[in-house]
Amino acid sequence: MFIIGNFLIAIAQVINIALTLYLWTVIIRALISWVNPDPYNPIVTFLYRVTEPALRPIQKFIPMAGGIDFSPVVLILVIYFMQFFLVTSLMQIGQALQ
Repeated sequence: MFIIGNFLIAIAQVINIALTLYLWTVIIRALISWVNPDPYNPIVTFLYRVTEPALRPIQKFIPMAGGIDFSPVVLILVIYFMQFFLVTSLMQIGQALQ
């Protein structure tokens, strides 16, 4: 059973790294949106393409308030929740199977 435990721990670590990278992508997109970037810049295009599918449903429920978009804050909280709940749960299950 230790192989399954190690596998779950490895999956948890990969998910944690992916969520952390996505978290920083959302933060960078939010910061770039403050300076009105060139929409044809490849980096800006990449950031919008990667984060838009996750931000769009949140923006439908939480409209802009006073010109400020709070959807990145909500998405950051969701990512933190997933890191603390999903990753920690997988790690604990993996450790229990070792």
